[in-house]
Amino acid sequence: MRRTPGAQAVPALLQAVAEHTDGYVRYRSLVLLTGFNDPRTGDAMREALRSPNDRLRSSAYSFFEHHSDPALLSAFLAALDTEVGEFVRPALVRALAAQGGDPRVRAALTREVGRGQNYFRSAVIEALGDYKAQYAYDAIVAVAKLDGPLQIDAAIALGKLGDKRAVEILSGLQHSAPRTAQPSVAAAICLLGVNCESHENYLIETLRFSDKNIGFQELLRGAASGLGALGVAGRAEAATALVEIGIPSRDPTRAPIALALGTIALRNTPLALSVLEKDPDPARAIALVGEGFDMLEEDLEKERFFALVRRTYWQSADPSPARHLMQTLIGKLDF
Repeated sequence: MRRTPGAQAVPALLQAVAEHTDGYVRYRSLVLLTGFNDPRTGDAMREALRSPNDRLRSSAYSFFEHHSDPALLSAFLAALDTEVGEFVRPALVRALAAQGGDPRVRAALTREVGRGQNYFRSAVIEALGDYKAQYAYDAIVAVAKLDGPLQIDAAIALGKLGDKRAVEILSGLQHSAPRTAQPSVAAAICLLGVNCESHENYLIETLRFSDKNIGFQELLRGAASGLGALGVAGRAEAATALVEIGIPSRDPTRAPIALALGTIALRNTPLALSVLEKDPDPARAIALVGEGFDMLEEDLEKERFFALVRRTYWQSADPSPARHLMQTLIGKLDF
């Protein structure tokens, strides 16, 4: 369907979204629709917001994260009191975080940092970090100071915010947080721009050590995740290290590295493509990215990635390294 001309594919997808009796088919059709950049997609997404199908609503919220519509903001704020789906609520939170300039959003998301289940609070903290929500600095600091499962999320978010006041908090965590949290703390300090090269090297060496020595899975996951966060932030060295260590690896090392690379590909696609283009044999690295995609539930984000790759393919000179890479990605990831 992705390779079908839009004039044929879009009407069929719109009809499937509106009329098909199978909820999963409606969901997949809605996701595929986003790859065609058709103006009717917005209306289909607004209709999906009213669907009882969690997958459809989650996709709609994810769509409006990247295509903000101020007219929907009041409804999104009200939905914070009703949306409790495992995948729906995080997508709603991200759609709100994307409109963080509104005082109502700032008040609501700051409140959500300390409210509800840890799973949902983690999603809020991550979204606030990704959107550099300085207004939530104090709320996130309060979480970072407490031992518990959200401390790592808060540390990474503080790094993403880029507020140098967080250096003191993060330096304290270097002494007080458990060993398994240290990769995340190092990544956060690097994200602040403080001694980044040394912290990045620590993460790389920790990943190498954990790969070669069985029994350090938590450190391994933390190092891979930390390098993933640096890659999303634009550190090509971090992404390259994941590729170099990941290609010859096996589980339990391979899975967290693949997940980190998949996340970089979705959250910072230009950097991921740049790293792959410099690889003399990118097929093996692409296989790692594909394994990461298989673990990620973010289907709409994957569709955005696929659409960008297809667009880059057609815009690149033939022959050229960029076009060859896009052709390899399309073939290896089968889209």
